Amino acid sequence: MGHTFAIVRLINPNDLSKFLELKLLVDTGSTYTWIRRGRLEKLDVKPMTKWKFKTIEGRIIERDIGEVVIECLGERATRIVVFAEEGDSEVLGVDALEGLRLEVDPVTRQLRKIEALLAL
Repeated sequence: MGHTFAIVRLINPNDLSKFLELKLLVDTGSTYTWIRRGRLEKLDVKPMTKWKFKTIEGRIIERDIGEVVIECLGERATRIVVFAEEGDSEVLGVDALEGLRLEVDPVTRQLRKIEALLAL
């Protein structure tokens, strides 16, 4: 098994001229996308509120969340991002993948566009 990475563009939804390109680890075990606080602050992304998260070790942590426009493989969607703190990983989570209509190919471990969404 290998890791899957994605080249993404993060864009401030209130000022589309502010953007940043990153290579992120795709983490299908993480619901949300986590980006370092400093990077989000450079984009002038403001926290909306704080949410609690349970770590894989079972600890409860609290982090700010905000919204960014995420682009990847020609797709674009506004998604929630978590303001990652010291020691947190930066990852592209499942919420962003679903919003962008992307999936990890189980054979090649590469991102690909979903052929069609379920209608039900």
